[in-house]
Amino acid sequence: MKQKINIANIFPKYLFWDMDYSRLHLTRDKSIIIPRALYATTPDTFESDIQLLENLYSHEDIVKYLKQTKENISNKVCLSVAKRYNVAPFQRFVLSI
Repeated sequence: MKQKINIANIFPKYLFWDMDYSRLHLTRDKSIIIPRALYATTPDTFESDIQLLENLYSHEDIVKYLKQTKENISNKVCLSVAKRYNVAPFQRFVLSI
């Protein structure tokens, strides 16, 4: 039987402040976990934050769920992920005039 992984043991609890993080499931809730794991990343912590995700999810899933999310993920994070995985640059927010 596969052991249940507690997300709070991997990622900071404050990233899931508005939900019961103990009920999150790695597969079922990856659309929540992936963006939240990078929500508070900085240039100094990006490498370690993305490596935590890479231990759990494929590069394709990370890119897919960052593109789809409605979370407030910075464009810098999206561009860093695109560069890391050598995919076309993408942004969450684009100014239109």
